[in-house]
Order: sequence, then C-alpha cells, then structure tokens
Amino acid sequence: MSETVANIIASGLELHNVDQIFCVPGESYVGLSSILINHNAIKTIVCRHEAGAAFMAAADGRLRNRAGVAMVSRGPGLANSMVALHSAYHDATPLVVIIGQVERSDFGRLALQEQNYSLLLADITKAVFEVNQPDMASEILARAFHLAESGTPGPVAVVMPEDIFDQKTTINAVGPSAKVSASPRNKDIDTLVGMISASQRPLVLVGGALLAEAVSEEGVLSKLNTLAETYALPICPTHRRPHLFDSQHPNYGGYMGIRVPGPLIDEMKKADLLIALGERLTDTVSQSYTFPTAPQSQIPLVHVWPDANEVGRVWHPMLGIPASPKEVIEALLDRKTPEITKERLKWIEKLNKIHIQLTNKTWDRTTDGVNFAAVVSEVDKHLSDTAAITTDAGNFGSFVHRYINFKQSHVFLSSVVGAMGSGVPMAIAAGLRRPNDQVVCFIGDGGILMMGNEIATARQYNINPTIIISDNSMYGTIGMHSYVRYPNRAFMNATKLTNPDFTKWAESFGAAGLTISNEGEIEEKVSKAFNIKGRPVVLHCKTSAQQMSAWRRYEGDENLP
Repeated sequence: MSETVANIIASGLELHNVDQIFCVPGESYVGLSSILINHNAIKTIVCRHEAGAAFMAAADGRLRNRAGVAMVSRGPGLANSMVALHSAYHDATPLVVIIGQVERSDFGRLALQEQNYSLLLADITKAVFEVNQPDMASEILARAFHLAESGTPGPVAVVMPEDIFDQKTTINAVGPSAKVSASPRNKDIDTLVGMISASQRPLVLVGGALLAEAVSEEGVLSKLNTLAETYALPICPTHRRPHLFDSQHPNYGGYMGIRVPGPLIDEMKKADLLIALGERLTDTVSQSYTFPTAPQSQIPLVHVWPDANEVGRVWHPMLGIPASPKEVIEALLDRKTPEITKERLKWIEKLNKIHIQLTNKTWDRTTDGVNFAAVVSEVDKHLSDTAAITTDAGNFGSFVHRYINFKQSHVFLSSVVGAMGSGVPMAIAAGLRRPNDQVVCFIGDGGILMMGNEIATARQYNINPTIIISDNSMYGTIGMHSYVRYPNRAFMNATKLTNPDFTKWAESFGAAGLTISNEGEIEEKVSKAFNIKGRPVVLHCKTSAQQMSAWRRYEGDENLP
C-alpha cells in the first residue's frame, strides 16, 4: 500500500517520539506541515522567527536528551535559523532541522530562494542529507536522528524539495535504531582508580555529556554525589552547566565558567590531577587553553567523553576514555574506595571555602543604576527547587552564576557558545516541556530585542515565564572587552544603545511589566513579579554600566549611559 512522503515522514517523526515541532510556516514545506495538523501526537508550535524556532527546538532536545525538531523554509528561513544551528553544533546539542527546498525540476537554476545547503551548512552541522527519492525519505530521517543523538551530539539537516511531499512510496516509516553507548574498559578504570589514589589534589570537571545522561536516566547525579563523597573528590560544574552539582554541597570545588576569578583559579591550578568527566573541553572551560594547557596539559589529564574522535583531538590526555560518563562513575563505585588522606580533605575544604567567599551575597552600590547583583540575589529567594532558569548571552549572566544557589533539581538552559537571543525562546521551550514548573529568564537589553518578540509565542501557547531584563543601555560585554584590551580608547559610541520603555513594550504583548529604578524597589518589585500568574512577566531593571560584570567594575573617566 502506498503513502505520500509527507505521511511517511509524519509517521517517522511519531516513531522517533517527536511530540512537538517548532517552525515559522513556509511554502516550501507546506506539503508536510498541512499533514502534521492531522497527527494529534505531534504539536506544531508556530513561532515568530526561525532563530527563535530553532533555539526552542535545541532547548527541547536538551530537556529530553533527544533531538529536538525545527522546520524552516528554504533560503531566508534557513539563514535566519543558522545562529541556533551554530549554537547547537558548538554546544553538542542534538537537533534535527527539516529544510524546504525548491522543486527537483528546478535544481541548479537559482530558482527562488534556492541554496546548496550541503555547502552552506558544512561547518555548523554534523551532516546535511538531501531527500530526492521518495523511497529514501523515511530512512534518511531515521539516519538524521541517529547521527544527531550519537557520539558528540549536534544538529543534522534534512533537505526536502517542495514537490516530494506529495509523491507516493511503498516504503514504510522507519523507526529509531538502538542507541549505542561505549563502555569503559576495565583496565582504564583500574588506571583511573590508581591515578585518583595517588593524587592529593584532584579536580573533577563535570559537563554536558553527564548532563545529557542525567536528563534521560534517573539517579545519575545521585551517583555523582556518592562518587564525590566516597572518593573525596571536589566537583566543579563547567561553563553554563551550573546545576550539575549542588552549590551548597561541601564537595563543591567552584564553578569552572568563563574567566574564573583569580583566587579560585589560582588554587585550582595547584591540582595534581584533572578529570574532565563528560566535559568536552573548550577554550572557555580551559581558560583560553591555559588550564589545562593545550595540547599537552601541565598536569595529568583524564578525559572522559562519549566520542573517540573528540578525545585527543585538541588535548593529549594521559588517560582518554571514550565512554559514557555515567558508566565510568558506576565502574568507579564498583571498585574498592581509595584511602582518603587528610591532605585531600584539606584541599576540598579550601576550594569550597574560596567558592563560598566568592559567592557571598555582598555587593557595592552603584550610582549610575542598580547593581544587578542585588536583583539576582533577591530573585534567588523566590526560585523553586524545580525552577527552569535560562540566560541569554552577556555579562549580566555572571551575576546569575555568582549569586544563584543552583541545585541539581534545577534546569538551566543557555547557549554555551554565547549566542545572543537564545534566552526567551529557551524559556518558552522549558515552559512547554515543564508546564507546572517555574520558568525564569535572565536577559540583557541587547538580547531582548533580538528574540524577545517570541513573547508573542509564549502568549499564544499560554507559557508564562518571568523575564528579567538587565538594561544598562549598552552592549556591556563588548564595552568590557574594549576597556580591558584597549584602556586608552573610548568605547561608549561603539556600544551604547537607545532602548524602548520595556515595561510598555511588555504590556503591548499582553505581558505584565514592572520597572526597578533603584535598590529600594527591588524587594517589592521582585516579589510582585513572582506573584503574578496567568501571563508572562517582564521585570525591567535599570542597571549599572559601571558594574561591568559580577567580578569587574569600570573605573575610567568616560561618561557611561
């Protein structure tokens, strides 16, 4: 019995447990989108911008440890979404993007919006598959899901010509293939136990691969906690994975984010063993390839990542284990626990003491606006234990990582690669996937006007995040970089922003809008924001540009906004 390609693709999506797809409707795939309407198991989320749709799909994939799905139209539609594909590629986030294409009879004629997607996406996707034969459609879709979720996860593009959706095929929908997970070798675990036993100052970095397993398999983080306690190991969550280890746990060794504060990184560098457990290792985590130094680490390095192609690609670890970090943890817990020395316990205690000192809720007042530290510290009092927290890109995020007491029961979503505009779409994705949980988005005045229009999508689907805007009337991160790198050069004219009244802007969408202009308003306005129900809330904070980040303050003579 024959079926149209559109029906087969829809059935294939259902077999892959896809229950929602994010898109901006486009003519090049209307043959598929019109069919999906009849598939009640799949909800189509209509967005306002293709980048917003793709960011939502990426966040949805991270929330389930499965590939999220976005549909975009050819040419401009795909081009709009590419910032999210770039983010997913660098963030190792599983994503399948279905791209409409011109009709097959028009290939190569530079027809309306035609692009060669294999060339265009070669460096920001794991693969680009073109479906030009009806009988191959479902097989290629299944291959895309498998590749997106395997090894180092990432985005995979499936290009489908406009005329193929109505073609008939007798090939049935293809379901998912079994996930393959590499197990650690016994001799590698024995070697690792020996290295830990010989170490007095080990440091464990936990990152994205462990986070992915924690999403899909219950008890993973509990086993991490047991490992930390029984082996006496300090645990350091890495860049934008702050909720992998409870920040109040005595074995918390500090947050290994971008530009770690001097007192902490100086102490970390006294380590005699570095274990990257489910951390890919990048320039941000390694403090610009200085800790560990690349390609040869200055201290013994153990790299655990579920992809043999990644282990050893940049760094040359003393021990590389291309395996599931969860299985490495389980294997270690099955071994005899090494003897714990007093020096090891003092090492953990010292790291934790520095962490506590650095994250103490103190800050200096500022004269050119509210110190965002005060806002974030107040927000922390209102966060539920199961809150989903998102941050956009920008220096304001440093306040979140310094002043929020992250728990393993939290969800945290952000573009690890630092793509602006991701915060609001990711908050919406969290609200769709976790409708009964609190959703809080931190964002700057630059990022909010990139994808903040997706508040309209939130309204359409009754998603009600609390969106906290740090408005210092400038691109603060770039201002800081200019100030640090070229202290004798003026930077305001190159970074200053003229902003709308964000409270009125929010209200125009049907959201609630509140403004904080001074520290005396913070407690009341934050409390009010978290008590408004039934619609999104935008808390517009007029913040200091002088306080460039949670760790750096501008001391120059130039007039700030």
